[in-house]
Amino acid sequence: MTPEEVLGAVAAKLEQNGIAYMIAGSFASNLHGMPRTTHDADIVVEIDEPRLQKFSHALAEEFYFDLDAARDALARNSMFSTIHYDSGFKVDFIVLKQRPFSRTEFQRRTTANYLGRRCWFATAEDTILAKLEWSKLSESERQFNDAVGTAKVQGKALDIDYLRRWSKDLQTDDLLHRLLQEIGAAP
Repeated sequence: MTPEEVLGAVAAKLEQNGIAYMIAGSFASNLHGMPRTTHDADIVVEIDEPRLQKFSHALAEEFYFDLDAARDALARNSMFSTIHYDSGFKVDFIVLKQRPFSRTEFQRRTTANYLGRRCWFATAEDTILAKLEWSKLSESERQFNDAVGTAKVQGKALDIDYLRRWSKDLQTDDLLHRLLQEIGAAP
């Protein structure tokens, strides 16, 4: 299986188990922006203990999954992972945070046709904001460049007011200003 096929299979298992999800990170920036290779996938999940248990059973045949580590991540509101046995591709599951931006981002998620199936993705704006936040936290130029690539591809379709509002809340206004300058949209 390719990484894309692994992601599609995981999305199908999430839906089959009634778990709301949102593909984020590099797969979202690849969808909305300029594609690049990635070594894992990031999926935000809204999940509880009973669904986590069912989901672990659904993955058991094709994926390595540490249920105890996932339970711990659920209790700490953090993240857990699974690894596809045949390909070695890793999928990180980020438990939905309760902060205002994370809730808004999840409510705004949108569907896209992905490998012939409907999958839930972060919007272009929310992908940019998340990439800017990761860029700030990790001082990563790659994250910033993903945000710029998404902004360039989306162009005038971007909701700049939305970006400005949330970049203040996320304390990434300086990075947003730099991004807007790079795409020629700064005042």
